[in-house]
Amino acid sequence: MKLKITTVLFLMLTFSIASQEDNDNEQSNIITYTPSKLLNKGQWDIKWFNNIYTQTKNSEKPGSQPRETYFTSTIDIFTGISKNNNLDVGLLLEIRSNAVNGLDTFDVFKFENNSTNGTRSGFTSFAPAIKFKPFNKISNLTLLTAFHIPLVKEESENNVYLDQKGYTLQNRFLYDYTFAGDELQLFAEINTEYNFGDKKESFANTSLVLTPSVFFSYFPSQKFTVLVMAQHSQRLDLGESLAQDYSVLGFGTKYQLTKVLNIEFLYTNFVRGNNTGLGQTFNIGLRTLF
Repeated sequence: MKLKITTVLFLMLTFSIASQEDNDNEQSNIITYTPSKLLNKGQWDIKWFNNIYTQTKNSEKPGSQPRETYFTSTIDIFTGISKNNNLDVGLLLEIRSNAVNGLDTFDVFKFENNSTNGTRSGFTSFAPAIKFKPFNKISNLTLLTAFHIPLVKEESENNVYLDQKGYTLQNRFLYDYTFAGDELQLFAEINTEYNFGDKKESFANTSLVLTPSVFFSYFPSQKFTVLVMAQHSQRLDLGESLAQDYSVLGFGTKYQLTKVLNIEFLYTNFVRGNNTGLGQTFNIGLRTLF
């Protein structure tokens, strides 16, 4: 029922916005500034993205389980520092709030720290980052490298998980291609994450995560797009960490509210997996470029 309601609301939003006449002939930021686009010198790109993951199913256990909900709020800040538009520097910030043991989904917004009751929250990590073109001949391919520094003292308290305790080196290969007419756009990403340390410090340490993703967007107007996506994630055990994998399908929309501000919505569903939950995510993000 939740999926049906989400689909109906998504379609209503699609048709209502697409039916509006777009009088602005200037190409919008949602077309031009894909995640693989580098910034002009002195230009800023700030994105606030909020993700709610909620589950009542697990790939290893049959039947419904007590609800678990994990809220992640990230702020990504980048600025261009090169006259040739070939280098951005940035900072990634992450805040989490989790509610398990059958608590209501919206309990994550209480931001409580009561592991006995099933809640934990906090500012969990930050990461200095750079974005650049690894190959000058491929202008639409960029690499984002970030080193995540954990601020979590204990991953789990009373079996209530908050976030990873180990350090993580992340590399994201980002590529986009806009078809003739600016109505169709392909965005592809391969995300790699290497988790340092041993299993005593974190369940994920000494592991490599490979996550390819594909997004296909259609632009009914310059200011509005609808998209579908597919993603697969594979955690490779390089020591004694937990090997796991999952596959995700989703759809979403983006709309340019002003010349500098965009809003986006995304829904995803975990359609399969091993050693993982089988839930769904509801996402909303705001992005400003100036």
